[in-house]
Amino acid sequence: MKLLFGTGNPAKLSLMQKTLESLGIELIGLKDLESPIPDVPETGTTPLENARQKATAYYHAFHMPVFSCDSGLYFDNVPEAWQPGVHVRTVHGNCLTDEEMLTYYAGLAHKYGTLTAHYKNAICFILDEGHSYEAMDASIESERFLIAETPHSAIRKAGFPLDSLSIDIKTGKYYYDLPEEQLDQVAAEDGFFMFFKRVLEKIG
Repeated sequence: MKLLFGTGNPAKLSLMQKTLESLGIELIGLKDLESPIPDVPETGTTPLENARQKATAYYHAFHMPVFSCDSGLYFDNVPEAWQPGVHVRTVHGNCLTDEEMLTYYAGLAHKYGTLTAHYKNAICFILDEGHSYEAMDASIESERFLIAETPHSAIRKAGFPLDSLSIDIKTGKYYYDLPEEQLDQVAAEDGFFMFFKRVLEKIG
């Protein structure tokens, strides 16, 4: 199956290609298309609402099977006004660069002490006009982790700036210092794999 992942982020595309490769899915991203890409306003209040908006817009634009994902970042013991939710990269109406995100979230960690956080993830897959599949449940949530006020001393990855601030609770290590197989578990990749495995079994 050739499938469009509704993202222009090459890091996210590469990660999902690796996750789904054993299912026989040929995964392409928005930048692989030669057609104009619609600007989709993400006005939802939950990750699933945003994922559905994006998948629907891209399906109508490109008329091929497509899925979109969205995430919300949530902190324990932080006032509601400071919860990023679905606005992880947009703060006070401004879309932050990777470096600006590092500065902002490191500042929150400095203000509140080391933050305990987790991502609520959602996915919407539209196969055709009559078949769509969605999920936003614990199977695709990230594990809880810590946001530190000091970034990792050596590693930055474009498109995933907060990974440089993220610390595994069990080991006390930065994500980038974990073995790759352990990092995959933290990132909830198994949940996305199982979502597509179940869908492929349904559609035959």
